[in-house]
Amino acid sequence: MASVHLRIGDLVWGKLGRYPPWPGKVVSPPKDLKKPRGKKCFFVKFFGTEDHAWIKVEQLKPYHPHKEEMIKINKGKRFQQAVDAVEEFLRKSKGKEQASHNYSNSEDKNKSTAADGRKRRSPTKSVQSMLEEDEEDLLSHKHISLQKDGKSGSSMEPISKRLKIIEEEMASTSIQAADSTALNGSITPTDKRIGFLGLGHMGSGIVSNLLKMGHVVTVWNRTAEKCDLFIQEGARLGRTPAEVVSMCDITFSCVSDPKAAKDLVLGPSGVLQGIQPGKCYVEMSTVDPETINELSQVIPSRGGRFLEAPVSGSQQLSNDGMLVILAAGDRTLYEDCSSCFQAMGKTSFFLGEAGNAAKMMLILSMVQGSFMATIAEGLTLAQVTGQSQQTFLDILCQGQMASTFLDQKCQNILQGNFRPDYYLKHIQKDLRLAISMGDSVNHPTPMAAAANEVYKRAKALDQSDNDMSAVYRAYIH
Repeated sequence: MASVHLRIGDLVWGKLGRYPPWPGKVVSPPKDLKKPRGKKCFFVKFFGTEDHAWIKVEQLKPYHPHKEEMIKINKGKRFQQAVDAVEEFLRKSKGKEQASHNYSNSEDKNKSTAADGRKRRSPTKSVQSMLEEDEEDLLSHKHISLQKDGKSGSSMEPISKRLKIIEEEMASTSIQAADSTALNGSITPTDKRIGFLGLGHMGSGIVSNLLKMGHVVTVWNRTAEKCDLFIQEGARLGRTPAEVVSMCDITFSCVSDPKAAKDLVLGPSGVLQGIQPGKCYVEMSTVDPETINELSQVIPSRGGRFLEAPVSGSQQLSNDGMLVILAAGDRTLYEDCSSCFQAMGKTSFFLGEAGNAAKMMLILSMVQGSFMATIAEGLTLAQVTGQSQQTFLDILCQGQMASTFLDQKCQNILQGNFRPDYYLKHIQKDLRLAISMGDSVNHPTPMAAAANEVYKRAKALDQSDNDMSAVYRAYIH
């Protein structure tokens, strides 16, 4: 991007850190705002928000040449509203420039020949002033309002000021979604000491983002060598789970399954040995509700506070800090974790009493796992019936099922690239737990049961440590 020449007024796509590219406009910075030293950068104001920031030139792309690319890879109501604001701004700009041109031509034909020779004042300035006013409205999204409960309001408050929003009106007022970090990456890290247990595919990305955003983190992992990289990044080392809990105010854990989660708490030198009144424990592993119920009882029995917060996402989303966090349990602890959740995820939901997040997480995994198995089945059926798999994917991506998940997983299959982003063995574990949960309430889960058998077949073909998309291989052997 160093070869791209930008100037004041140019429309751009600006990217800040782990956040997706967002449409903006290069503007003059306030006089009291100094330009950062180092690499060349421009001051950008983002459409649909009141956010602005200095953006390095390599993180900027011209708006028009990259419009189709960005719209394809980015989804969401707020993003679409921002793009709509840009297009509205362009339409008004074009209309007023034409009006200015027509007016100027008319003035040229009727210039005064007054003796004093004074020039008539050009209307260009007033047109420009009007244009700037419209631009300000569009940048801040003042021109758009949403209807909610019969009332109108701003469709987008300043992202940097919006800590929590109600995503959906539901019967239970305890179900909330907390919006992620401001677009400009501004997080005020908690002054509480943070502990983290488990540096696997998901935990590594989470810890990295906690450190990047300024949190004080102490880490532990069963394989101690995995801690080294994070120690170099500024983390502290805990020798045992009990030691980490005793050193920290809030300790998170993210491990592979219910057995590992319980062993971490109840085993020798485990979490329970370090819990004291006031200490907090957050279980982020995807486990069954029974495991959560057990942990939610033993932690408070020692005076601690407990929150479950499993995450929906993949290794890449963990690295990017774009996980979706489902929390339940101690509400005040959920609020204490605000800056941590903002660092690791794009959205967090509070779902009420402990156990609810585990249930919701298993339902989500069940749907995702079943969907992946169905896509793999469709790709193989296309192949054996003489249809192009690439064409099948192209058609899917133009229809109602289009998604980044669909595109990425299918590309994995077509390219034979099964490097793990979400382990196949973990999605099979989630399916098994979801089926068991259905059995516990006498609810049929035939689709999940069928998908589970396909994943079990894939595991028998040594695909456990590959990505979940490797379920495809169960159909071709």
